[in-house]
Amino acid sequence: MSKASEIAKVSAKGSFHLLWGLVFSTVISSVATIFVARLLGSDLYGLYGIVLIAPTLIGVFRDWGINSAMVRNTAQYLAEGRAAEVRSILVSGIIFEVTLGIALSALSFALSGYLAANVFHRPELTSLIQIASISILASGLINSATATFTGIEKMELNSLMLIFHSILKTGLMVGLVVLGLGTSGAIVGYTVALVAGGLIGIAFVWTQYRHLPKLNGFKLEIIAYLKSMLSYGAPLSISVILSGFLGQYFAFLLPIFYVTDNTAIGNFGIASTFVVLIGFFATPITMMLFPAFSKLSPQKDKATLQNVYQFSVKYGSLFVIPVAALVMCLAEPAVSTLFGQSYASAPLFLALLSLTYFFPALGSLSSSNFLNSQGKTMFIMYLTLLAVAIGLPLGYVLIMLFGVLGLIVTSLVTGLVTSIIPVVWVRKHYGLTVDWGSSAKIVLSSLTAAISTYLIISELGFSSIIRLIMGAIFFAFMFVAVTLLSKTLTKSDIENFSNMAAGLGFVGKTLVRILSIYKRIMETLKL
Repeated sequence: MSKASEIAKVSAKGSFHLLWGLVFSTVISSVATIFVARLLGSDLYGLYGIVLIAPTLIGVFRDWGINSAMVRNTAQYLAEGRAAEVRSILVSGIIFEVTLGIALSALSFALSGYLAANVFHRPELTSLIQIASISILASGLINSATATFTGIEKMELNSLMLIFHSILKTGLMVGLVVLGLGTSGAIVGYTVALVAGGLIGIAFVWTQYRHLPKLNGFKLEIIAYLKSMLSYGAPLSISVILSGFLGQYFAFLLPIFYVTDNTAIGNFGIASTFVVLIGFFATPITMMLFPAFSKLSPQKDKATLQNVYQFSVKYGSLFVIPVAALVMCLAEPAVSTLFGQSYASAPLFLALLSLTYFFPALGSLSSSNFLNSQGKTMFIMYLTLLAVAIGLPLGYVLIMLFGVLGLIVTSLVTGLVTSIIPVVWVRKHYGLTVDWGSSAKIVLSSLTAAISTYLIISELGFSSIIRLIMGAIFFAFMFVAVTLLSKTLTKSDIENFSNMAAGLGFVGKTLVRILSIYKRIMETLKL
């Protein structure tokens, strides 16, 4: 338990540093999204989304599992006292990302005219797709930097990189659109900010690289380490490529079936952007679980692994699912407050997209990360192939018949399949189990609070912002009340949370005080 507690404490600290970066950067970026969406309107904002489809799809082929290999090998080597070898890992990964990023950016540039005219039936978008093509290389730099910071557990640097990028993105996009450049200004601002963010990320990587120890006679073994990382990452890269392709395949179908209507695409874009709020809580947990699991051996650390696995499922669900439920029940006043009335379909799309974030109760955040950490990338590849086999035909039919709603339903179906199978496989081959009772209580508490909140705010005649604020407060009280009555949290959970928060400074002390109040309420009510 002491080893599990130490891993949990380190992961909590990394998650916290990543969380504040995500919160601040996304809030800042949201300013750009809100202003640009309002200034452009749903039609032109839909065009902005269409321009980014092709570079995003082509960019999927950039990462051949190298970033995941960087995280795994860096965390493993540092734990094993092989810090000097991390130099070769970082240099090899970044060189690969830059080389492939340049090649794919050039490919996107070359295909821009054909895609704009013959696929999207909007030839006027050619030059904008060409500009956005540079984002493929820039995204590679940012992803490489993120992989480095995750592996060495320096997530505060990742947060600084994200905040710098978001500030520049907001300033450029809003400024250029206000100057009257419309969709062109939004694309230029997006691309330039991404390039700058990638460069600052690599600069931060250099500061860490310089402090890595050197061994006498040790030389950079770029080719050898790159082969090793590709051997690990090849099956994983197929999974990444296929998953990314599936998502962008759906995005490709939307403008094809909505040839003359960009409004639905604009509404879906707003919903997709808004659902990132839930990612505030899911992303840090997901990213920090990978290096945490990489430090454990199923043979040597079986008991510790079982504890870490169950903790990760329960506590990951406890942070993510209530937020998803909150977003679902407040989707309408939230969208109306931030984006106005022109995005009438966005609340429904947002509520449905939020359902994906209920899957952590099944172990979706933990199982895949555990399998990757143990090198079971072939299994992940087969799982992705199954998702593609289901998603391609199902998505085509449902999007053709129901548009955006068909896309969302397809994503939910494939997501559910790829969440359940890994949990069953991990249980069968490693004996790791999910605490299903805790998962059920978390889902029940979240849904009870969400349904109650929705029913109440739907009857209120106040403005959207007042309903949003009142709904958030009521949800919080309802969720706490239901978790107390259902005994979702135990005294042991409170102690674990307090230990994990111990290294978070002022924020940690505040959390400990809140947890102590919760514990006193439990004792008073004799729960």
